[in-house]
Amino acid sequence: MGYVLGIDLGTSSLKGIVMNKLGDVVTEASSAYEIDSRAPGFSEQHPEDWKKACEEVLAQLSVEVPNFGTELEAISFSGQMHSLVVLDEAFTPAYPAILWNDVRTTKQCQEITERFGEQILEITKNRVLEGFTLPKILWLQENEAETWNKVRHIMLPKDYLAFVLTGELHTEYSDAAGTLLFDVEKAEWSEAILNEFGIDRDFLPPVGSSLEQVGIVKKSYRARFGLKQAVKVYAGGADNACAAFGAGLVNDEEALVSLGTSGVFSSFEQGLSNYQGKLHFFNHVLPGANYSMGVTLAAGSSLNWFKKAFGKGKSFEELLRDVQFVAPGSEGLLFTPYIVGERTPHFDSRIRGSFIGIDARHELKHFARAVLEGITFSLKDSQVLMEQAKSERFQRIISVGGGAKNSDWMQIQADVFHAEMVRLEVEQGPGVGACMIAALGCGWFDSPEACRKVFVHYKEERFIPNPENVARYAQFYSIYREIYPATKGVSQELLKML
Repeated sequence: MGYVLGIDLGTSSLKGIVMNKLGDVVTEASSAYEIDSRAPGFSEQHPEDWKKACEEVLAQLSVEVPNFGTELEAISFSGQMHSLVVLDEAFTPAYPAILWNDVRTTKQCQEITERFGEQILEITKNRVLEGFTLPKILWLQENEAETWNKVRHIMLPKDYLAFVLTGELHTEYSDAAGTLLFDVEKAEWSEAILNEFGIDRDFLPPVGSSLEQVGIVKKSYRARFGLKQAVKVYAGGADNACAAFGAGLVNDEEALVSLGTSGVFSSFEQGLSNYQGKLHFFNHVLPGANYSMGVTLAAGSSLNWFKKAFGKGKSFEELLRDVQFVAPGSEGLLFTPYIVGERTPHFDSRIRGSFIGIDARHELKHFARAVLEGITFSLKDSQVLMEQAKSERFQRIISVGGGAKNSDWMQIQADVFHAEMVRLEVEQGPGVGACMIAALGCGWFDSPEACRKVFVHYKEERFIPNPENVARYAQFYSIYREIYPATKGVSQELLKML
């Protein structure tokens, strides 16, 4: 039959998913690891823990999957973006990996912006933020000079795993685009940025397509896990790009909304769009393509906070059970999900959330629906930017994550986004995208569309916009957009009081 293996190196665990040529999930395995927060703002992991987790997953799969040793044809990766991995001349990690959610680099972000801000935006198509890789490199240069002097290789997490399995150094466009070191338009490392910040070009790996074969599994691993043939290893991609591909986003007529702890609204981009830093813009895992991405920092976490604060003892099903009986707009109650600041389109760490329009008639069900609507309005901010750039409206949006599990929320999304909403039969996350990259790489399919038809399946139920609700939500969304400028100053003054 033939198998491919997608390895997803996440923030809390490494997951491996095995799929066959029919697009079936044969089995999956995972291994967890810890985040080290040894100082305020620090978020680190040890690359050796990723290596150990990968070996544990391979060992488990080699036992559980029939004919794993003879049928595994290819491996590819999905990985957490932006995190910095540095190796010395012996290819040993010289420092713990500084993760994407590490926020120690505010000073370095200010320095980069002051020295090179406009050019950074022009070259990388992204604003300077703590999550990106370049500020982490500067922090290492300024605070760990002895360590920096030992560094000979700079890479991203999934590429470290590919190196472990193959002995080859390599990265690809989608992950490189999230470093602030990469020229997105030219699809190459930026000499201007490297020269400005004293980074040796030889420290960076060669960069190519996500579908490019970067090596084969080393003999020692093949013997250890009973692999009887030369298993090809393909470059893979950044987790958000793999998640989009794994959900079937392969054209610019559709979009993807993902509602996890944070919320992401993604769009496939055939060419270059100038969002002037209001959205993230990266190279895609698909050849010649890009994708744009807007982020709501507190999407699912806003709902979790609301449940913890106002729905103690209730399940999410109980908490949201009665929202269906509340009219769109929650009877004049609006919620802004800025409880930890906001990313798109405001990039404001000091804004804070609010309920606006509280009335004596409002009950728990009104607040619950307002939270769902407010999260969706926040993601619509990204949708509006994308549709304005494209001069056309998305006809269909794929919903994944927590927002796809609740039918009432799915209808809210259909009405707010004014688009047909669909959801996956089974969600497996970015690992499916990694499997699809491996399948394309080793020639199972001749196009991404052909691969999507076999690997991606949607539920038959569709959520169609209700014209009356669409019109009603358009009015409320217009008022929602007035809340940020009205509360920005108040939020800043309140933070000063803490």
